Amino acid sequence: MKAALLVIVVAHGLLHVAGFLKAFHLAPLNQLALPVTKVNGMLWLAAAMLFIAAVLLRYLEHDYWWMAGVVAIVLSQYLILTAWDDAKYGTVANVVILFACVAAFGQWRFSRTYHHDVALARVQNISAQAGVLTERDMLHLPDLVKKYLRYTGAVGKPKVQAFTVAFTGQFRQHETSAWMPFHSEQHNFMSSPTRLFFMQATMKQVPVAGFHRFENGHASMDIRLLSLFRVEYQSGRQMDVSETVTFFNDMCVMAPATLIDGRIRWGKPEGNEVEATFTHGDVTVSAKLYFNDRGELINFISNDRYALRDDGTLQRTPWSTPLKEYREINGYRLGTRAETIYHYADGDFCYGKFNLMHAAYE
Repeated sequence: MKAALLVIVVAHGLLHVAGFLKAFHLAPLNQLALPVTKVNGMLWLAAAMLFIAAVLLRYLEHDYWWMAGVVAIVLSQYLILTAWDDAKYGTVANVVILFACVAAFGQWRFSRTYHHDVALARVQNISAQAGVLTERDMLHLPDLVKKYLRYTGAVGKPKVQAFTVAFTGQFRQHETSAWMPFHSEQHNFMSSPTRLFFMQATMKQVPVAGFHRFENGHASMDIRLLSLFRVEYQSGRQMDVSETVTFFNDMCVMAPATLIDGRIRWGKPEGNEVEATFTHGDVTVSAKLYFNDRGELINFISNDRYALRDDGTLQRTPWSTPLKEYREINGYRLGTRAETIYHYADGDFCYGKFNLMHAAYE
């Protein structure tokens, strides 16, 4: 989709050069019947340059590329109207490019809210010095969890106040739904538990964006078509509980060093599993953590998360995130492939597949 858009914009932009060539008699263009003034010739060239600039900015993934695109479209359409008989079909290309610009504008505006929240959370949650995680910090942990922290390389590194992770993967809404490719970025902050997750996906070739916000004990989920049109929104007590589970899962899976947190209460291990609770405000959630003999966390199962049902209601449903393929990322040995699964009475439903691409810690 990205490549096709770039080709369309480049081709459309280069066609505008014909108006410049016609105006200054630089090339025989008999197919253009209408005369072109030198002023308009310069405008045709300016439009071409603006389209090429938009392409370069888009290729470089600059957030503001759509601005150059919109100016180019306005100028182009004005020129097309002045030479309608020769250039009217350029309107089709302008409409296609305008659609892409509108989608990019929506994404820019929607993601700006996310980035603003991240910046504010960082100011509120990051202190100057956190210290180094030592064996002494782990004295209260079950042996299974100690082994996991040693295996992941958390011991001897700075204690984690915040972490940032990026994923690629696939989502789907129902068992029969097509998988939607996505990429995401999220920021988690520990002092006052905060999780800010921004996802961009493609549904039937149409861009979809989602912003999950969890801060001050409250959660919301905002899904938008083209980042403009809200198609789903959830908030309330059940979302608060669900996102508390997700936050605890993030700690266990992506930031093992945070498992020394005093808000976690550990049960007695049974074989290679241990139960734990995490409390934030008036919400306490529990989960069972499963490890293999190497010390890797291989599953996280909680009965406290809610699933969105077909009728739009939220229902408490067992939820798990099996992990595999541990490898080193930024000095930590982490599980890099995971699934998110709801365990319904009539069968399991895997709705998400995640590939961990990046992790950074503060």
